[in-house]
Formats: sequence, structure tokens, C-alpha cells
Amino acid sequence: MSAHTPEERLKQHGIVLPTPAAPVANYVAAVINGSSLIVSGQLPLVDGKLYATGKLGDNVAVELAVEAARYSMINVIAQVKAAIGDLSRVKRVVRLGGFIACTPDFTQHATVMNGASDLAVAVFGDAGRHARSTVGVPSLPLDSAVEVEGLFEIA
Repeated sequence: MSAHTPEERLKQHGIVLPTPAAPVANYVAAVINGSSLIVSGQLPLVDGKLYATGKLGDNVAVELAVEAARYSMINVIAQVKAAIGDLSRVKRVVRLGGFIACTPDFTQHATVMNGASDLAVAVFGDAGRHARSTVGVPSLPLDSAVEVEGLFEIA
């Protein structure tokens, strides 16, 4: 039997959403504006600790960063659930933004960000297909290797 709701799909993939991380500066984790839900950038926190620190092209392997992007997306989804209660209210994942801490010669940004994008589609089905930007940056908060933000259409 295939899972029909985002919550069922999370369970099917063995994912338990964590308690959403509190903002560490002067911003909020999520904002609802009409039918839009904007989720601030989320780091790859697992049990309160960063899953991957450092830079791609230097001391972080692509495979590790793909998993970090997946964990960042889990944290984005946790923020969505905290903001709207029921993930079935997500009508569409409109856009994901990915930030990859990397050296200037690193070029596999898209591969890393697929860790987040693949999870969005796995959890939200066709509604998880989204527009995306992925950029390399010299550094991220707490020396995180990856950060993911999201824009959602909600009911």
C-alpha cells in the first residue's frame, strides 16, 4: 500500500520530524503571507548537532553534503509542520534555495542540493516538484556545509 499523505510518506521513509530549531538571531523561522509559507534557512542539525561542517572541495565529501542537504530539508519540513500543523495543507513546494559552503573551484552544487529536492518529492509527491536555486558561498553559520530554505503554497 502506498502512502497518501506527507505524514505517511515521512513514516514510510523512516523519518521522524525533530523539534524545530529556534532562530539564533533577530528573525523568525517561518512567515505565512496569504497562501505562502516562507521558511528561513535551516541547517543540517541532527539531535542538536551539525551533521556536516566545513567546505565542499576542501574537507567535506559530496556524499556527506548530500545527506546534510537531506537533513536540512527534514528541518525545513519540521518548520512547515510547526507553522501549519498538518503537512497535507501544503499544496505545492514552490521553491527551495540551497547554500553550499565551498571552495571557489567546487562545481557539484546541484548534486548536493538533490539531497533536499529528492526528499521534497518523496514527501510531497508531485506537489514537491519545485523551482530551485543553489549557490556556493564562502561560509555559513556555525561553519555548516549546507543550508536550505523553502517557499510553500498552503491551503
